[in-house]
Amino acid sequence: MLPSRTAVRLGARSTSVRLEPPRRFRHRLVPSKFLSVSEEVRHAVATGKPVVALESTIYTHGFPYPESVALAQLLESAVRTNGGIPATIGILNGVARVGLSAEELIELTSTAETKNAWKVSRRDLGYICGLGMAGKRLHGGTTVSGTMILAHMAGIRVFGTGGLGGVHRGGENSMDISADLTELGRTPVAVVSSGCKSFLDIPRTLEYLETEGVCVGTFADGRDGPVDFPAFFTRDSGIKSPKVIQNEAEAAAIIYAQSRLPLSSGMHFANPVPVEHSIDKLEMDAIIEEAIRQADAEGHRGSDNTPFVLSKIKELSGGKSVEANRALVKANVKRATMVAVELAKLEQSEDTLNERHMPAIPRTVQADQATPEAERDPLHSITEELDKADVLVAGSLAIDLSCDYACTGETSKTPAPHTSNPAVISQSLGGVGHNVAIASHYLGSSVLFCSVAGDDLSGRAALSTLRTEGLTSQGVQILPASAGARTAQYVAVNDASKDLVVAMADMGIMELPESALDFDGFWEPMVARTKPQWVIVDANWNPEVLAKWVTVAQKYGARVAFEPVSAAKSRRLFGKATAAIRPSACVPDHSISLAAPNQYELAAMYMAARENDLLDSDGWWRIVDAMGMSASGSSDRLVATTSASLVSQGIPQQSVQLLPLIPCILTKLGSQGVLVTQLLRPGDARLTSPDSTPYILARAPPTDEVVGGVYMRLFPPAAVLAEEEIVSVNGAGDTLLGAVISGLARGESRVEEGGSAGRLFSYDLYFDP
Repeated sequence: MLPSRTAVRLGARSTSVRLEPPRRFRHRLVPSKFLSVSEEVRHAVATGKPVVALESTIYTHGFPYPESVALAQLLESAVRTNGGIPATIGILNGVARVGLSAEELIELTSTAETKNAWKVSRRDLGYICGLGMAGKRLHGGTTVSGTMILAHMAGIRVFGTGGLGGVHRGGENSMDISADLTELGRTPVAVVSSGCKSFLDIPRTLEYLETEGVCVGTFADGRDGPVDFPAFFTRDSGIKSPKVIQNEAEAAAIIYAQSRLPLSSGMHFANPVPVEHSIDKLEMDAIIEEAIRQADAEGHRGSDNTPFVLSKIKELSGGKSVEANRALVKANVKRATMVAVELAKLEQSEDTLNERHMPAIPRTVQADQATPEAERDPLHSITEELDKADVLVAGSLAIDLSCDYACTGETSKTPAPHTSNPAVISQSLGGVGHNVAIASHYLGSSVLFCSVAGDDLSGRAALSTLRTEGLTSQGVQILPASAGARTAQYVAVNDASKDLVVAMADMGIMELPESALDFDGFWEPMVARTKPQWVIVDANWNPEVLAKWVTVAQKYGARVAFEPVSAAKSRRLFGKATAAIRPSACVPDHSISLAAPNQYELAAMYMAARENDLLDSDGWWRIVDAMGMSASGSSDRLVATTSASLVSQGIPQQSVQLLPLIPCILTKLGSQGVLVTQLLRPGDARLTSPDSTPYILARAPPTDEVVGGVYMRLFPPAAVLAEEEIVSVNGAGDTLLGAVISGLARGESRVEEGGSAGRLFSYDLYFDP
């Protein structure tokens, strides 16, 4: 039985639901022994603020101490001054850290004096973190490669640094190629630098990046036509850049487009050293040749080569290289920040501001089995499969924020626009599909919940919370970061009475086409195995995927219930290209057995059916004629059965006209209750029951083998609560549908229960599948 508070204002748009006992959601990173992301960075990533990754080998192996400390402060300040959040990345005591604090930065940069820090690339991450776990706690400065990996794990997509590694001269024989290049080929982070170090083989470096599928472009800096790829200390290298980028907005658009395609490779945006600090090309070429000659003569190869050559260049240039290096790093970090700011603006304008990819380091199966249950990664944990389900719910899973206006004194009960308002803000697990599923589960049904989530912080927390609620997470498909998917989020702003004022939803992950989901390999086998009696589908799905759910449910003998979600999305049931309901899908060949719209969604469904010619087919007219009433019903009879107000709004008439397509419709009318409109089959006991006579709107001829009559009944709320008793009305409609289907799945038939705890509807539906 449902708590009585959920019976109030059933017409409110539903997205989050709170049933007893209350479940609290906490937004946190799954603990990891190897990766630590600062609170500032985590919050910035989660809220869509521009974040810029910064490497640390420039401090541990590039500049002497204490100059390294001053440079670190300068670069972080450059990020903040230009509107971003800095995330300096390094290894401290064997733990990878994203977003070093001031104290941690000093501790790490001081290793430049003692020279006891490692230079950490991809190959070294597991080694140094593993030794840390074993008790040997080492420090490390992350290279471009190491920084890219950790930035990606933390959800950061823009990285500003000095220079890129590349193919060393003679690399075609020595195979001395920087790991930075292969990392750019497989990690989706945009790196802003002044090109590869100029003592490297620039043509072969560019060729290698092309082979790796890396987009390489150079900022035009006001120049027209083709521009040179920079040579670190000098603006020109004599080699044309593969692509030219005019400004930060173009760079941000490239990042955005690549993430949405999606492509898993990185990008390199070359930013020439500022004109005033550029060293003459001929002068620098001579210095580089001499530095390389001395490195060869003294046998400096591999990871020792670059530090030695840079040291010699500094010596031979009389320190001009150091000044150029410092200037270009600052310019690159500034430009990276401006790119990150433009990217954040772009995402906000596209209504995609929300959770980003933030996976922890994946665990192996053996490690997961050895890890305490509370510390397991919910995205990679092993879940016992559900072999049988009464109800399968296919719908949205979202992180919900509820902002309840906290008025004081005699002020309005509605928050004021265009300004800050006092509020009580709570966070919970929601989503229409989740709300329906949890209601059915709490009422005793065996429920398989099927949804989709991103491989991000919100996805982890959502799956973990599902298990605490007693729902299996096996039906939630996890999309990788390369798909550009974010776990859905919803924000509801309520007035002082907790009625919805405005809501914002990021449901983009539910809009993905079927081609982006493994429907046939992931979900259909679950439907086949669990054989649910009912499949409840919400309209958050892409219309193509929505239709697929309906088709698969029918294929395996399940009835389908439809939750419209919103007026706009409710129309998805009737589109022409990928419609779940087609003109031929009339009783007894209907595809949807039950729908639960509110009055606005009902009107939208009716108009969509009408516009798509579903209310003018031969099948539709056949059922309407059999009802023995006009298409709009008898006005007087409708008023007597419902109310003059509802009839004037056209609500009973619209539900009657949809019956040939959906033979049972529950219209949620807020404080007025629920209007049940149902097509009865021949022989239904209500057609001859004296108790049901007031609710029989029409009877078909006794000879009709398909239609028995039309049943319409308005159920008022079981109780109307005082304002101070209302906890929340969000999700009440979803809860109602979950409760109804739970009763039907348990075999209850034509039961109408009333009481102080609420009212549950359950009744015969037209035709068993």
